[in-house]
Amino acid sequence: MSRIGIALIVVGLSAAWSGARAQAVQTNIPHAILIDSDTRSVLFEKNADEPVVPASTVKVMTAEIVFHEITAGRIKLDDELPISENAWRYGGAPSRGSSMFAPLNSKARVEDLIRGLVIVSGNDAAIALAEGVAGSEGAFATLMMKRGSELGLTHSTFTNPWGRDDPEQKVSPRDMTTLANHVIQTYPDFYKYFGEKEFTFNKIKQTNRNPLLAMSIGADGLKTGNINASGYGLIGSAVQNGQRLVLALYGAPDAKSRAEEARKLFLWGFRSFEAKTIFEPGETIGNAKVFGGEESSVPLVAQGAVKVLVPRTPGEKLTAKVVYKGPLIAPVASGSDVARLQVFRGATQVLDLPLQTAAAVAVGSLPRRAMDAGLEYGGDLFRKLIKKQ
Repeated sequence: MSRIGIALIVVGLSAAWSGARAQAVQTNIPHAILIDSDTRSVLFEKNADEPVVPASTVKVMTAEIVFHEITAGRIKLDDELPISENAWRYGGAPSRGSSMFAPLNSKARVEDLIRGLVIVSGNDAAIALAEGVAGSEGAFATLMMKRGSELGLTHSTFTNPWGRDDPEQKVSPRDMTTLANHVIQTYPDFYKYFGEKEFTFNKIKQTNRNPLLAMSIGADGLKTGNINASGYGLIGSAVQNGQRLVLALYGAPDAKSRAEEARKLFLWGFRSFEAKTIFEPGETIGNAKVFGGEESSVPLVAQGAVKVLVPRTPGEKLTAKVVYKGPLIAPVASGSDVARLQVFRGATQVLDLPLQTAAAVAVGSLPRRAMDAGLEYGGDLFRKLIKKQ
């Protein structure tokens, strides 16, 4: 089943894992996570699910929604959007924050606003895009929550498009790597804006605020952020020898340590791991029990090969488990997302992927359903008896 000795446990109920993380690299940054883009393997994490203030890194979510709207044909790069007094006063020159310096009551092309958003972190660009897409910042925040739910950002709450300090706007580092990786893989033609070194608008030239772009480590984009409530944060991505890593870190004490720690984690990740295939495309990974069906179980598969990154030097073994709410109730359609594959390297969870049914299971005969009902009832009685002991 596997080339590297992976042990598989099938668990037919909802389950959660927690445990100590033993990792070979350390950082003084309080919140960080480093993942491999292709396999989505976790290479390093530290407090990755704790809520943090995103500051301007939230603009990656703003950009994703704009890219999504363009892809859907609802707006175009050449469309012109107005710079309202709200955008100008609270995000433009009068605000003394990061700005693309769009003049009051002017209009700007969507493409220029995107560059203003992701290259120079313009708050005015974020507000203008939000108003242009949804009509108001509040309506755009609602759209951010909806879109975040669709993308599986389960530990994040969005209230504004530009990173204004708000006690209710919180994200998790893990969610932000998920978001960043989605943007990179889904919108390659738009992701390129994040890597542009400078942007000139209204005769004002500004350089990209991402310090990784000047480090010769293969970095090509995403965002920094900093307000008093957040410390210094960063979402970054870099490519070496065809491998892409994605990093999110939050709470650095200053810009220098943010850049140095990010560089250290990237270089460690590129140097220390290699990809291994643990399940081939179409290979049965586990089986889920089925209640009342023609078959008592259904095979589970992943979409494509399942790969993880493992240390180049021998170390902790890989284990995996299939987690689902079961038994499944017949009829069961083929290709349904019914389970998740969770892979661990030692004590560290490195992968969490959906699994689909590889076949359909029709409703079984009346005797078969009666037998399953009897077995389920007997199982319930047994569990209650054990619980009383």
